[in-house]
Amino acid sequence: MIATLTQEAIALLKNLIETQSFSSEEDKTAELIEQWFKTHNIDATRTKNNVWAVNKNFEEAKPTLLLNSHHDTVKPNSAYTKDPFKAIVADGKLFGLGSNDAGGCLVSLLATFTYFYEHEDLNYNLVMVASAEEENSGSNGLNSMLQIMPKVDVAIVGEPTLMQLAIAEKGLVVFDAKVKGRPSHAAHPNPDNAIYNCIEVLQWFKDYSFKKTSETLGEVKMTVSQIKAGEQHNAIPAEVDLVIDVRVNDCYSNAEIAEMLQNESPCDSIIPRSLRLNSSSIPKEHPLVQSGLAMGRETYGSPTLSDQAVLACPSLKLGPGDSTRSHSADEFIYLKEIEEGIGLYVELLERIF
Repeated sequence: MIATLTQEAIALLKNLIETQSFSSEEDKTAELIEQWFKTHNIDATRTKNNVWAVNKNFEEAKPTLLLNSHHDTVKPNSAYTKDPFKAIVADGKLFGLGSNDAGGCLVSLLATFTYFYEHEDLNYNLVMVASAEEENSGSNGLNSMLQIMPKVDVAIVGEPTLMQLAIAEKGLVVFDAKVKGRPSHAAHPNPDNAIYNCIEVLQWFKDYSFKKTSETLGEVKMTVSQIKAGEQHNAIPAEVDLVIDVRVNDCYSNAEIAEMLQNESPCDSIIPRSLRLNSSSIPKEHPLVQSGLAMGRETYGSPTLSDQAVLACPSLKLGPGDSTRSHSADEFIYLKEIEEGIGLYVELLERIF
């Protein structure tokens, strides 16, 4: 059965690659995923562009395990040499936009859910969600499903990890900041030039260090990623706009980070865009992690953001593919990674079921 499901999963991935699914535009790939469930006689529900199902023998009294990955993609970059919407197989690789992030994970989890769908007497219920709007952290993605699907006790989020166990993930807060000065004509002296005032501010951000370091995720990483000021060469602007990207470890909540920067930063104002994308983790002692360790998998902390950020329950990031290929030109996943990934997912769950 696993061999058949693997070949069907690869075929689905090829169709997904050849179907545009930018964030908020996933309606056609949602249809393909709906068809997967229909083909396998699984009763599924579509909520906007999220497609989800529970195992056939769902029992309210049991804890629930979520299997989740996303079917939206970023837009292809200009460095592609291959057609990003063409599923091309060469040298054991499947090329195409979304093949690695996170199509390989998605179809592997769909195959795994299908394998267990009719099983009886499982220790956990299963919920499978193929979610939308992950890449843009949109309002109609997994976060919109939390009040619709059954309460989740633990989750596996499918993202490319080379099938190693990402037991923690950094959160994200993006801040909009302003540094003010006195507007004037460029020909006249101005000791309160907002652009020059930025020099000390930028140095402050460069030198600032958060005290708490995570065993798994390391230090909080703060980066000034955008700067904007001025409209004319001969006019000194009244203010400079900065964007600050903060990757938060599991020693801090996003709200704590915001309070610290608002109290300590030398900006005239600094406002977080959102505080909802917190860091996430799962204890090493959790049966899922122990199951993976018993299979020879290794644990690590992930610096990249995923749908884990919207979950309140313990969650494990795990999937075939390599995160360094995500959003790259000529994105690909090895077919062998999908084949091995499905087998490893199944073995992982069999050990806790």
